[in-house]
Amino acid sequence: MERAPFFDDIADAPKGASAHWAAADDGVRLRLALLAPPPATPRGTILLFPGRTEYVEKYGPAAGEFHARGYACLSIDWRGQGLADRLIEHRPDMGHVARFADFQRDVAAMVARATALDLPRPWFLLAHSMGGGIGLRALHEGLPVDAAVFTGPMWGIVVPAAARPLARHFAGLIRAIGLGQRFMPSTGPVTYVLDAPFEDNTLTTDPGVYEWMRRQLHAHPELAIGGPSVTWFHEALTELARLRALPAPALPCLTWVGANERIVEITAIREVMSGWRGGRLTEVPGAEHELMMERPATRRAFFDTTADFLDTVRGAA
Repeated sequence: MERAPFFDDIADAPKGASAHWAAADDGVRLRLALLAPPPATPRGTILLFPGRTEYVEKYGPAAGEFHARGYACLSIDWRGQGLADRLIEHRPDMGHVARFADFQRDVAAMVARATALDLPRPWFLLAHSMGGGIGLRALHEGLPVDAAVFTGPMWGIVVPAAARPLARHFAGLIRAIGLGQRFMPSTGPVTYVLDAPFEDNTLTTDPGVYEWMRRQLHAHPELAIGGPSVTWFHEALTELARLRALPAPALPCLTWVGANERIVEITAIREVMSGWRGGRLTEVPGAEHELMMERPATRRAFFDTTADFLDTVRGAA
């Protein structure tokens, strides 16, 4: 395994965290990070699926919380973001994927690495935002985990009501005329946390955490990406419509969403969870999109409740 850069100076990850390169089966280079090595008495492993624009260092503190509760943690830079290969040579600052199904190639590479590292079983999925869409598809395709936890999962995308009926068709048309590698309207090359002030931001109500995220990208701007491409948007809407038409997977699930969520559709999350046998949805009053990066009381409740849930699954198994 070839070592990849891992920025300890910004990660706040457990001691021993490291990163390595991996290749998907189509040759795209990915970065995988063992954010939390197995503890002395391991209780299992978290496979952490980040969201759009994110990178492994952002989850160093979350990995530390799980490590303190007995869990190893493996995460990934998806294709097109973080230090993984960017997919548009002339626009490395654009969030892009040719097909949403390609993310499952990244999942396969991650599972192969977890297997090669012999990470302690059972394995559990923890997926945030776009990672929630990728993770739900992976569960349908047999991801070898015993339970799933989602935060603000992208099972629907907030689109202005007037544009909602035509959004997917509009993006498909723009793509069809050869403009799929353009930024979606209202987005651009600057990543959200460096562009938006803390006041009324859509990620967190904790000013210290927001400033921490900004410091990460000021220190390592190579980790940042801006808005999504038209192709990404069209592919995402198509994939999410297909996912919502499927029955829920047959495994325990705990899903969290902020009651003030403004990035992904709460209605889509409620719809999926209403049909999930053995699933539980928690809506957190006043919280925004990043439940693991909210105010201390919210973070503490999330990690304690999630660890109890995973322990219950382990006991039942």
